Amino acid sequence: MSVKDKLKGVAPTGAKEQVRELLVRYGERTSDRRPLPDFLVIGTKRGGTTSLWNYLIQHPLVPRLFPAWNTKTSHYFEENWSRGEAWYRSHFPTERQRAALERKHGGPSKVGEAAPLYMFHPEVPGRVAELMPQVRMVVLLRDPVERAFSHWKERRGEGVEPLDFREALAAEESRTATAKPDDTAFDWYSYRARGRYLEHLEPWLERFDRSQLLFVASETFYREPAETYAQILSFVGLPAYELPAYDVFNDRPSKGMDDDVRAELTAYYQPYNAALADRLSMRFSWAE
Repeated sequence: MSVKDKLKGVAPTGAKEQVRELLVRYGERTSDRRPLPDFLVIGTKRGGTTSLWNYLIQHPLVPRLFPAWNTKTSHYFEENWSRGEAWYRSHFPTERQRAALERKHGGPSKVGEAAPLYMFHPEVPGRVAELMPQVRMVVLLRDPVERAFSHWKERRGEGVEPLDFREALAAEESRTATAKPDDTAFDWYSYRARGRYLEHLEPWLERFDRSQLLFVASETFYREPAETYAQILSFVGLPAYELPAYDVFNDRPSKGMDDDVRAELTAYYQPYNAALADRLSMRFSWAE
């Protein structure tokens, strides 16, 4: 019986969830025909990953994740690691589907996901290296001061942050000190820590050849989206493609930060930014 035939018997009550569950099971049963992804966008949170993902899936040779997963990421390498490789592969198209896409558009298809927590989670680099040692990774790095404030605004807007920005920064250490990597506090309230980029990138740099990692300043991506998009396409092995528009997705402008808080964070990040620029041999406007 085909998947389409099975879906015909789904009851109206809870139909959407039942359809999704059937699709998930089908994806797992056919996982041996589903290649692992070619690329990952691993960070940073509030650095433009949602915009980049929306640009990538507009490319005719980048299929979206399997229909059961209407999202940009599986969260496999952090919160869903215990589900196993078959579950992860279920997110991606089959070899046959990719081949059909390549015949239609005359080029190599590339599959990936965008998961900004991957860069920050301490166990992810080793897991990725074990399963996909040849994968390519795109890393968007935003001014850590602006990133922290935008992160707080997101949490505030979602109703999970009762503190103002100054109070949240002061409470970060006590909130996250005992949090395990899979705890919500580790992700939600790590405003300051997430901007110490080199600390989180070293495990990736130790496990992968530098040629597998593309570092892009978020500010450059926002200012020159077409040029940056072209660079990223070339990096992941896709032919050039021009989008009709380069809209910003999931934007939360960082206006409104108190001047003294901004000054404190700027001073705090200065040595971390300098070390990052030196390690990557790159220039960032916010690291100067």
